Formats: sequence, C-alpha cells, structure tokens
Amino acid sequence: MTVYPAHERLKMELRLRGTSISGIAARIGVLPASVTLASQGLRRSRRIEEALAEALGTTPERLFPDRYATEEGPTDRHS
Repeated sequence: MTVYPAHERLKMELRLRGTSISGIAARIGVLPASVTLASQGLRRSRRIEEALAEALGTTPERLFPDRYATEEGPTDRHS
C-alpha cells in the first residue's frame, strides 16, 4: 500500500475542521474515492480541488502548488 504523506496531512486538517473526505464528497455530489484520488494527485478535478481548498480556508493553488503553473510560467533552462 502506497502512503501519500500530503494526503494524510490533508485528511488530518479536514478532521480538525470538522469534516472529512466523505463529507466533501457528499457536499459536491461525488464518490469519496474520487476525492481521495484527487487529493493524492492521482487524478485531477478542479471542482474537487476547489472544494478541498475551500474547506481548509485556502486556494487550490496554495493547497496543491505542484499542480498549478506559477505566474511567471515555465522556465526555459536552455537560454
């Protein structure tokens, strides 16, 4: 079984705020497995990422910085 530390931290933060992966799933009408896959980074869903970020009082870009391009855009290392 693969462990995703960032996903485990996210679940803990949700619990501290009185919700859960299942709670998020129910609120937006998707399966808990879909929320888990998005949280783990195995699937992308802007709607799920936004719901998770909202529950944690942040933005998807801050919650999942590796999934969103920076404002500067990609860097060209060959210049």
